[in-house]
Amino acid sequence: MTSILRKLKDALAEAEAVLVGAGAGLSTAAGYTYSGERFQRLFPDFIAAYHLRDMYSAGFYPYPGEEEKWGYWSRHIFCNRYDQPPSRVHENLLRLLAGKDFFVLTTNVDHLFQANGFPKDRLFYTQGDYGLWQCRTPCHPKTYDNEETVRRMVAEQKDRRVPAALLPRCPVCGEPMEMNLRSDDSFVEDEGWHEAAARYRDWLAHHRTGRVLYWELGVGMNTPGIIKYPFWRMAADNPAATFVTVNKGEAYVPRELSGRSIPVDDDIAKVLESLRAGEDK
Repeated sequence: MTSILRKLKDALAEAEAVLVGAGAGLSTAAGYTYSGERFQRLFPDFIAAYHLRDMYSAGFYPYPGEEEKWGYWSRHIFCNRYDQPPSRVHENLLRLLAGKDFFVLTTNVDHLFQANGFPKDRLFYTQGDYGLWQCRTPCHPKTYDNEETVRRMVAEQKDRRVPAALLPRCPVCGEPMEMNLRSDDSFVEDEGWHEAAARYRDWLAHHRTGRVLYWELGVGMNTPGIIKYPFWRMAADNPAATFVTVNKGEAYVPRELSGRSIPVDDDIAKVLESLRAGEDK
């Protein structure tokens, strides 16, 4: 184990509480990549038809109609939300947090934390959930589970199109449904979202002081106002806190935290595996 990982291991052992901030890099480390071989294997027909480059940009493509749009999105949801093999990355993280008073704030929408044993009451998904739909308008602040319909869409689609009868419609106003993903001010923050937000605020209120470890995993600069900047501010305000970032190629910290931070410029999966191995010895 390198000296930087030993430092992280010791900081984790000494922490009274741990706040994990998980970005897209954590899901990537778990194998949920949006480009390259995985994208080519799962979407060869869409790539051939529209020369798509990755799953992210493919979600914004102007498909010819709703049947084809949901042909793409149903497969996207299925492979990133429902067809999930166990994640060694998340398993290792959960094991490392065992016995700690922890909370997870994440911008990821793939449900990988709950799918790998993290308790729901310790999670706050700020940006939505691939497993939920909402009214496009939206005419009311409620979301709807989509698993049954998505599985049917994947099974019954033909020539990249789903049957028109499966197109999701709002049960209140009849308008089309959309993904419950934060992209503009139409995002629905439903009852479950507000309950999770309240649990997060309560956790923060109880850990303003003391040996708190603020642990960034795969957080870039796409939406720094959600995890990165608040973590920096909270760590700066608490002299006993330690800030950790694990992100290959982007493990930087502000100068004000240089004496109380641990930047780990390495692969997340490798880091968690090494920490877990060191713990088991």
